[in-house]
Amino acid sequence: MASGTSSEQRRQELRLLIQSQSFASLSDLAARLGVSDSTVRRDLDYLEEQGEAKRTHGGVVWTGSATSMRIFAGRQDSLWGRKLAIARRAAERIADNETILLDGGSTTYELARNLLGRPLQVVTNSLPVANLFAACDSVDLIMLGGYIHVRTGVSLGPFTNQLLEQIHVRRAALSIAGADSQGYYNSNLLLVETEQAMIRASSEVMIVADSSKFGHASLSRLCSLGEAQTVVTDEALDSAWQRRLRDAGVELIIAELPASDS
Repeated sequence: MASGTSSEQRRQELRLLIQSQSFASLSDLAARLGVSDSTVRRDLDYLEEQGEAKRTHGGVVWTGSATSMRIFAGRQDSLWGRKLAIARRAAERIADNETILLDGGSTTYELARNLLGRPLQVVTNSLPVANLFAACDSVDLIMLGGYIHVRTGVSLGPFTNQLLEQIHVRRAALSIAGADSQGYYNSNLLLVETEQAMIRASSEVMIVADSSKFGHASLSRLCSLGEAQTVVTDEALDSAWQRRLRDAGVELIIAELPASDS
């Protein structure tokens, strides 16, 4: 790397290296960038502060926003801050050593980021989520196989559903495309079939969804409102919907909005 390269240029190259390798050693990063180990450590301190990387034994893994990954390209929007807040609150509900099933939504990806480094057993049908945990020593990772939906990077269909019939998890964290008085919805029929199998495989269902999802249906109904034990959403959810969920027996957890969204 040229001596005149700025710190931000070097950090951007470091981001790309970590993303492309999923896991990278500090010595390898220093050699690839042509800088000292101490310079890499300072840059990694900065990336960790930004939530973009996390050091593990012997190296570093990418933990940056899902929108930094190709599979989520273009999905960041004005509601992203709400998803981050929801993910943090949802992570608080998950105990160490718990078995948690995560689907392939953008909010569940942010939840996965908040669980890095904790002792857990993680089951997922999401390639991005599996990639995130693949180098995490504290996690026992189970990746569900099956047909891969290219646009979302999730496995679904009959093979995935058959695997789900053979396991049991403490909690399933699921994303949705919409919700109305009849229940929760997603926009892909095969995905809904797989998420219904996830519900059957779990003792507790936790829906993680920002407030914009409530009040309209999508293509395929996932389950009734009361079939989810917990909903984690943001404080912009109106009082009528908060009452409807509680009346359905749902434990409602409200995440405070970031200042820019409130």
